[in-house]
Amino acid sequence: MISLDINLNVLTRDLSLYLENQVKVGLFGSGVGLSLVLGFSAAYTCYYLVSVAKKPQLVAGGKKFYKFLRERCPVVSETYYPTFWCWESRIQTLLRPFVTAKPGVTYRNELIKAADGGQISLDWFDNNDSLSHPDPASRPTVILLPGLTGTSRESYILHMVQQSRDLGYRCVVFNNRGVSGEMLLTPRTYCAANTEDLETVMDHIQQTNQAAPLMAAGVSMGGMMLANYVGRKGRATGLKGVMLFSAGWDVFECTASLEKPLDRFLFNSYLTSCLQASVDRHRPVLEKCYDIDHVMKAKTIREFDERFTSIMFGYPTNDDYYHDASPVHSLKSVQVPMLCLNAADDVFSPSHAIPVEAAKQNPNVALLITCHGGHIGFLEGLWPRQSTYMDRVFKQFAQAVIEEGALLTDLS
Repeated sequence: MISLDINLNVLTRDLSLYLENQVKVGLFGSGVGLSLVLGFSAAYTCYYLVSVAKKPQLVAGGKKFYKFLRERCPVVSETYYPTFWCWESRIQTLLRPFVTAKPGVTYRNELIKAADGGQISLDWFDNNDSLSHPDPASRPTVILLPGLTGTSRESYILHMVQQSRDLGYRCVVFNNRGVSGEMLLTPRTYCAANTEDLETVMDHIQQTNQAAPLMAAGVSMGGMMLANYVGRKGRATGLKGVMLFSAGWDVFECTASLEKPLDRFLFNSYLTSCLQASVDRHRPVLEKCYDIDHVMKAKTIREFDERFTSIMFGYPTNDDYYHDASPVHSLKSVQVPMLCLNAADDVFSPSHAIPVEAAKQNPNVALLITCHGGHIGFLEGLWPRQSTYMDRVFKQFAQAVIEEGALLTDLS
């Protein structure tokens, strides 16, 4: 009750300031007009506090991991208060890239060779000014995997780099082939099912920083690839912990959701065009092996995958690719502590496909599910320019794993 009263007072104060500064005095020339505004505001505030602001659901496969999260990551037990004027899923998803600030980050780029002759671009934030970990050899390192067409310049990646910088950690962003400005040297890009490039990157980072504790975080498709990698490698990952944000667990359900009329209009068509733009940018290399004109006529992500991705990676059918790409099948094999944040209203990863029961069977896995937040949204505060709920989860879990990871050595 105390928490509710405090937040109600805060919202009332913010609303009063907003009305005082933004709404013309003429609106209140009539007492009726003022009463309507205040009545609506009170009703909306009550609805928000009762139906929108809720504590997340924490599901863990083991008591030890569950207790660790509750004690070392208090954010998992706190009520999530979405930005009260844009808590709806699609609005959060669409607004996040525009309303959140982009922290200034200077990277050191490194190109490494892949086994097939291709090149992979890594963007390092070395954090050489770190006071808590001044020795580069042992400085904790966080590996970041962006989403489907994302790079190290995405706002959500920059915020995680900023949080890591505050903790004194080093970051390295794994950019998928051909998305961050580098040349595509071979007719091959990337997909959520194939983890060969990620394995190359992990081996390289571990060899370069042998004494540094390592953990990884993946967002959206980056989270799917990371989950598949961790599931296939078991304990051999060398990672102290893993975080997934807004990962799609079942690709069949994800694509079906994105093909609903409104979501197809708002998201599917745009993402398809982004994928096609990347392909067209590397047409001279890719058209030697694939019918690029046919690929450019795809109208949905599913059609793009049928005409390009599944063929590139040798799958008999697109359904075979989607099965392999779905991390739900890798969950049972995860052998390192893995925290996964999803919003129940995420149209990219529908709530009925979140593997709650499967997570309960693995003591190394925990799901954190908010009622709202959209896809990589999780906006909070009156004007969500700075950190989001997702950023706070990232920072607390990263610090807990790096600083107190000894408590997670045996979760079985």
